[in-house]
Amino acid sequence: MITFANFSVWRFMPWGIALFIIGTWSTKPLFGIDNQALVAAASKASEAKVFSIRSFGAVGDGVAMDTNAVQETIDACHDSGGGVVRVPAGDFQIGTIILKSDVTLSLDYGASLLGSTNAADYPTDNLSRPREGDAHCLIYAENAKNITIEGLGVIDGRGTHENFPRNRKGGKNSGVRPRLMRMERCENITFSGVTYKRPAFWGLHLIDCKNIHFNAVTVRFRNNNFNNDGFDLDGCENVLIENCDISTGDDAICLKSSLNPCRNIVVRGCRMDSNTAALKFGSSSRGGFIDVSVTNCYFHNCPMGAIKLQSVDGGRLENVTISRVVMKDVGCPLFMRLGNRGSTFGERRESPPVGTLKNIRISDVVAEVTVEDRAKAAEAVYKNLKVDTTPGVTDNEKSKAGPIMITGIPGHFIENVILENIKFSFPGNGTGKDAKRDVAEDIDRYPEQFFFGVLPAWGAYIRHAKNIEFTNVQMTIRDADQRQMVVLDDVEGFVER
Repeated sequence: MITFANFSVWRFMPWGIALFIIGTWSTKPLFGIDNQALVAAASKASEAKVFSIRSFGAVGDGVAMDTNAVQETIDACHDSGGGVVRVPAGDFQIGTIILKSDVTLSLDYGASLLGSTNAADYPTDNLSRPREGDAHCLIYAENAKNITIEGLGVIDGRGTHENFPRNRKGGKNSGVRPRLMRMERCENITFSGVTYKRPAFWGLHLIDCKNIHFNAVTVRFRNNNFNNDGFDLDGCENVLIENCDISTGDDAICLKSSLNPCRNIVVRGCRMDSNTAALKFGSSSRGGFIDVSVTNCYFHNCPMGAIKLQSVDGGRLENVTISRVVMKDVGCPLFMRLGNRGSTFGERRESPPVGTLKNIRISDVVAEVTVEDRAKAAEAVYKNLKVDTTPGVTDNEKSKAGPIMITGIPGHFIENVILENIKFSFPGNGTGKDAKRDVAEDIDRYPEQFFFGVLPAWGAYIRHAKNIEFTNVQMTIRDADQRQMVVLDDVEGFVER
């Protein structure tokens, strides 16, 4: 594994940790797997036993409850030593199902697994309680190995705001909002081809899992309900996410670390849009984030910001490379925050000490920062919200379409950050009053950039940081702005080249 013991050495490494070796989930390199091995693996897979859910009584008319039939198929496949659980064309309504080791859940084109709209179909008796949120989910796995979800079908939680309202004041489903999927402590997991839609809460939530591959997955969660994250990876290791198209209400790809670190993560060739962030580390950050590479991606229509790297609950956020990214119609393009919220996620233990955020390289990135269209904003959660008609650009809108923000807290600096070959266009609109604004420290607050309000810079605001380098960073504004382009506050070793 490449190490970053010396900043002067690290800054010249062209691709950082993107060349790490995680095997074909065994001993072969991630890049450069020979074709013969792939053909042999495909041939072996074609010989697997196939168990059709219709053979176990699944109806598939969108009305009958097929939970038991699907679960019995999974159990039979697992008990026979593994194989393929086939979901043929049809609309199969289910409640919670539990995947098991050595099972491939394969959805034909035209096949849909539809989440029940009745909270009673999501029992939690056999499910562990997660560190964040409630236990309810549509698809669950725990301590399992060699699971694949593949095919050209759809898994649709039908978790709309109308079916699963967020409030807990009685009425339909009493505030229960199931995740679309939760996997705990699983290994060797593959997601390929399937389209995921409409969770009531988070989407695909993996906790303390290892050896994960997402390929050509489609996610359609936007403007469905509250908190509709795409991929939530909490304490996961050895992850490859590639060729995915992710549209979400909340964070598209969110790395979390409520206990253990996220480590050895590669994201490449993905398209993402979100009401909040395309790529986010945190806010859960106790375990940290180590050795992450993101390259050749397109982030668009992200009004609350595009890239957010946050360490606020202790832990190390270190050794991250982001390169070859195009961002269009986004809010704040880059937010880096080292804070001291110190969450213990409900466990009785001392709050952790302040973590670290260092050794970050961001290169070859283009961004067009825009103020969110108000009609789109009104659709962000659910429809029929009033459109703001305040003339001009409000402070709230300006703060969401703000500059680069890199900020630690007094005595705890963000360190060793390189921005290279950057071209960012900002909307402007800053006033003389904005240029004189004081920025609160908010040391222990939930980390969201616009919470800091309108910043006194239009291009970059950097505070409590050291060894920050801008090389060929081009920042422009499209409208008049009375703020400075860059504002530095308690910064050691800022270099522009």
